[in-house]
Amino acid sequence: MKLSVVIPAHNEEGSISETLDNLFAVLSKENIEHEIVVVDDNSRDNTANVLIESAKTIPTLRIVTNRGPNGFGYAVRCGLENFSGDCVAIMMADLSDDPDDLVRFYRQMISGNFDCVFGSRWMRGGKVYDYPLLKKILNRIFNTMVQVMFRIRYNDMTNAFKLYNRKTIDGLKPFLSPHFNLTLELPLKAIVRGYSYSVVPNSWRNRKQGESKLKIKEMGSRYFFILLYCLIEKRFGKGDFSKGKI
Repeated sequence: MKLSVVIPAHNEEGSISETLDNLFAVLSKENIEHEIVVVDDNSRDNTANVLIESAKTIPTLRIVTNRGPNGFGYAVRCGLENFSGDCVAIMMADLSDDPDDLVRFYRQMISGNFDCVFGSRWMRGGKVYDYPLLKKILNRIFNTMVQVMFRIRYNDMTNAFKLYNRKTIDGLKPFLSPHFNLTLELPLKAIVRGYSYSVVPNSWRNRKQGESKLKIKEMGSRYFFILLYCLIEKRFGKGDFSKGKI
């Protein structure tokens, strides 16, 4: 089963090369057929040139340019329209996600024939390093609220690091989120629509270089929009969008 990895990149010249080298080394060592799709999201630094250099030594790297509109969600959506694998993972460009975790996601999907594999940094075995305190508090409050509202046990819905098979991605379209709220839209839709999933612990490290693209003050209403949309679908959709009906 071919694995695609979508990585949105906006002004990531300081970390994208190491991210790609580490990812390619691990996937090659594990003999996993794959492609790495990096979406350059209108970077204004040297990211584009760094990607061109990386492509000389990483044969599985594909560079896609998101010409607009721009934003994290749009960049990921661009990648999800351009991958060729049987399953697709979303990873960050800033070294925050561990390629070894991705291998475990991939093996779990195959062994259990799951539609999705979700990472959790807050379950036993999960780890976070240098997680900003305010961000952690807001994260745990919001995720607890999602658990209560939708009566689910999964506790890290806003974690971007997840793996979906191709049919699941097709069943979640059309996508609505232009920004980081896409990290909530994809898994919540998948759960509401009845796709099977497994939860695997993963680790997360704060970026060492560059600037975080997540602006907490700007995201509140966008997250709540997706939350409300999925809640309405769950209560009143009558299963019209459920797995097997799309």
